[in-house]
Amino acid sequence: MDRSERLWVRVARGRRGQPLGLLLLAIFLGLGLVPDVLGLGLVREAGFDAYQRWAPRIRRSAPAVIVAIDEESLRLHGQWPWPRTWLARLVARLAEARPAAIGIDLVMPEADRLSPDRLPEFVPGMSQDLVKRLSSLPSNDVVLAQALSGRPVVLGVAGLGGDAGRRRRAVRQAPVRTIGGDPRLFVPRFERALRSVEEIDRVARGHGLLNVEPERGVVRRMPLVAAAADVVLPGFGVEILRVATGAPVLTVRVGVSGLEAVGIGDLLIPAESDGSVRVHFGRHDPSRFVSAADVLAGTVEPHLFERKLVLIGVTALGLSDYQATPVAERMSGVEIHAQLLEGIFDGDLLSRPRGAAWAEAGVLIAAGLLLVLAVPRLAARTSVALFVLVIGAVGAGGFLLYLNRGILLDAALPSLALGAIFTSMLVVTLAEAESQRRALRLSIEQQREQAARVAGELEAARRIQMSSLPQPATVFPGDTPLDLYAFLEPAREVGGDLYDFFALDHDRVFFLIGDVAGKGLPGSLFMAVSKALYKSAALRQARQVETVMREANVEISRENTGGLFVTVLAGILDTRTGLLEYCNAGHEPPYLLPSGERPLLRLMDGGGRHRRRDRGGEPWRRALRAGPSRSAAGAGGPRGERLGRGRGHPSRGRSVYRGCGALRRHGHSRGALEGTDVG
Repeated sequence: MDRSERLWVRVARGRRGQPLGLLLLAIFLGLGLVPDVLGLGLVREAGFDAYQRWAPRIRRSAPAVIVAIDEESLRLHGQWPWPRTWLARLVARLAEARPAAIGIDLVMPEADRLSPDRLPEFVPGMSQDLVKRLSSLPSNDVVLAQALSGRPVVLGVAGLGGDAGRRRRAVRQAPVRTIGGDPRLFVPRFERALRSVEEIDRVARGHGLLNVEPERGVVRRMPLVAAAADVVLPGFGVEILRVATGAPVLTVRVGVSGLEAVGIGDLLIPAESDGSVRVHFGRHDPSRFVSAADVLAGTVEPHLFERKLVLIGVTALGLSDYQATPVAERMSGVEIHAQLLEGIFDGDLLSRPRGAAWAEAGVLIAAGLLLVLAVPRLAARTSVALFVLVIGAVGAGGFLLYLNRGILLDAALPSLALGAIFTSMLVVTLAEAESQRRALRLSIEQQREQAARVAGELEAARRIQMSSLPQPATVFPGDTPLDLYAFLEPAREVGGDLYDFFALDHDRVFFLIGDVAGKGLPGSLFMAVSKALYKSAALRQARQVETVMREANVEISRENTGGLFVTVLAGILDTRTGLLEYCNAGHEPPYLLPSGERPLLRLMDGGGRHRRRDRGGEPWRRALRAGPSRSAAGAGGPRGERLGRGRGHPSRGRSVYRGCGALRRHGHSRGALEGTDVG
């Protein structure tokens, strides 16, 4: 990821992406309070529809029976519309069973064309005597009116929009009493009402609005009351209930924000602010239906209609007003009215409380904040599991409220919002994690390159340092009376141990063993300086070793701001006489291995100091005979302990070379500390 992309990710993430998540949460909160602005209300309603598909209402009491003018009825009694005398016969047969109320889901706005006085219009050449006899017969509308008169019948009324080209009939005042404000300010309004012809309309005991207004093609709610030509009209179902209970009026309670309830006697039906109710739909049930042909034939037991709410409607294909509902793609209008009556009778209507939007906002805030705070801190799999758990809890909570209480709380919009918040934060979090991984890989590569560069430089410094140490074959070529072997292995690439030896003249040899109080590159530099200063002092002051020590000490101490020092064992050996003059400044004393069977002798000094002050060590002199003289000093063990006094003690029969190998194995093969040199 390039630098501009990393900058974009940092801006998007903010503090672990939380500002982005909070911004999305605020946006969805605003949209949730006004979901219809972007059509998100459709998502909410689709969620409510899903509840009903998963758990439709179970039919329990069955107060309504539908007398269906179905295909069989049309086959036996002719095409629709029937003569209204047939409808009168149907009503009379039903009335004999003493139903609680009969609702006719039909509007008959024009006179029956099949009435006897209208037949001459369709039969030219009819004799005048026959015309006169037909005219003396009552019209079909009068016959139907006589059948309706005195019986608990409710006729349907259709609310229509304005039509200036048609004559308007005055809307009959409905028996509605209002408590509170004016319901016409909140309920659906129609310019006029389409009613049945006057002869039929005036004898009906009640009139109910038949309008079923789908919401985006699906019927979810039914109006309890509406307004037509400034007259408040009850819905078809509630008017049937009013007539069935014998209540004189329908009570409408109005609050500040709209309708609150509609009362029928002692029954109070909670309503939404626009006077509608949400129908809790059940699946299509054939047991609700009785064919009108069977009723006319007298083959239906009367007890099926006794004290029932009987609805007469057309269900034949091509004639009925089929609508889509949450549980069915096609459901007849009369069955929708029957399901409303069942829901009211059983107290099984759906409700969406007035504060539902705020409750949903609270759920969204709680769940959204949980995701905003948790997702950046969790691994991707854990974040997904948390998201699934939160979405499951929100969805299950909404569904359980619907299932147990009939309360509709939206889980679809909060789930959609939480999904968007989670997806955005997860994408940004993963992008930032990838950016960090790439940055880490780049840093590791740079560190490796730097380490390789430093290792190369240190290896070069090691080669330079080791090449500065003298080799016996180079310093003493040919045959010499002196056997000498020197060994040094720094623990790091470079170190602070040093040794040196060179000839002062034909007979005398100067040797030096030292250890700088410091390792690594600083110790290496101080070692090189110390070695050079000692050699310079020895070549100038070749007669006495103590003078060499004092002069070198002065030079080493000059401008030594780092406070480094070096312990030194230096000496001058006269190979002709065997006289050894040596001086020890804080270093491990060497061992003298005499020839023969004499015991080992440790060459002690007088307690000389480290070589950094003006005082040098006191000189010591010792006469040596021909034979080996071994020294083991300065080696370290794997835990930083000194090797010289115990395990470095030389023994007879062990060669110098084998001793050096032991030092190597002890110091490094067992894992010496980083700052331990072997020499």
